[in-house]
Amino acid sequence: MGLLRFLARTMFAWIFLAAGFKTATEPGGRSDLVAKTTPLPEPELMVRINGGLMIVGGAALALGVKPRLAALGLAATLVPTTYVGHQFWKQTDEAARRGQQVHFNKNVSMIGGLLTYALTEDD
Repeated sequence: MGLLRFLARTMFAWIFLAAGFKTATEPGGRSDLVAKTTPLPEPELMVRINGGLMIVGGAALALGVKPRLAALGLAATLVPTTYVGHQFWKQTDEAARRGQQVHFNKNVSMIGGLLTYALTEDD
């Protein structure tokens, strides 16, 4: 069961490692979205910090280092990412709206999975 649990945690963490690295090293348009939708200072820095937190949380989850805390932290990083990055309700183009809604729903589902993991008694 140990190997299977490690593989499952690593597969679950993979999206956070990959997306976190991309976000931290190439904030790109994400910074513009943060600037437009929030009053946060230093939007590019905020995006890079969010990406860095995803990397740290993803690595901790994959390696089994405080995995419940890592899952809780990853869920917390997804809340602003989901709100800022996938505002489907603001899209006027139907295809763009559907695409953003898919990503919004996927993130909500991932938040639920992370919270389930964080609240599970068995590591």
